[in-house]
Amino acid sequence: MVNDGRSINYDPFYNKFVCYILGSIWREEIETKSGKMRLFIGLILPSKIRDELFKVHKKISPDISKIKWISKKNLHLTLKFLGDVEKDVLSLIIKKLNKIKFDPFEVRLGNLNFFAKNGYVKIIWTEIIPKKEIIKLQQKIDQELLDIFKFDQNFSPHLTLGRVKKIKKKEKFTKMLNDIKISNAQFKINNFYLIESKLTKDGSNYVIFKEFNK
Repeated sequence: MVNDGRSINYDPFYNKFVCYILGSIWREEIETKSGKMRLFIGLILPSKIRDELFKVHKKISPDISKIKWISKKNLHLTLKFLGDVEKDVLSLIIKKLNKIKFDPFEVRLGNLNFFAKNGYVKIIWTEIIPKKEIIKLQQKIDQELLDIFKFDQNFSPHLTLGRVKKIKKKEKFTKMLNDIKISNAQFKINNFYLIESKLTKDGSNYVIFKEFNK
């Protein structure tokens, strides 16, 4: 079931989590400086999963909302956003991430949902379940990089599908989101990646820099 945004003010953790997610996205969009690499650590989705998720935007009419959808090739799960990283720190990051090992595990797509702020829908996303193994992996990454980057206390696995710019018909929009069903497709997590985000005139372009847990 999709939240309609009306109950979130009564849940302090949810409010804190929403602020964390929106803040992370804001940082990803504006943090870029010359001479540095804009990096994050994430999971790359199999093509069949990206195909399934990309179907969602076709089910929401542009007549009732304006949404900036994540392109199919850029659909991913962020484990940790690093921001603009000096190139001389890069070798240290890679050395630390190379220490992380984990056994492959299965996950599946969950329900469609959205983050709301001040009564307005901001982010459309879907769950990844079960969360336990992804959180354990993210915590390993956090622990290894603790002397370089801040600890992500409010991390929760999710896949961002789109960022809502404008809702023209709120009731129809909410009903449409509630009616959308996503296949509970399963996939295996074998590794994780250090990814560079390059800003272009057409938006962000993600380039895999290095693969870990080979």
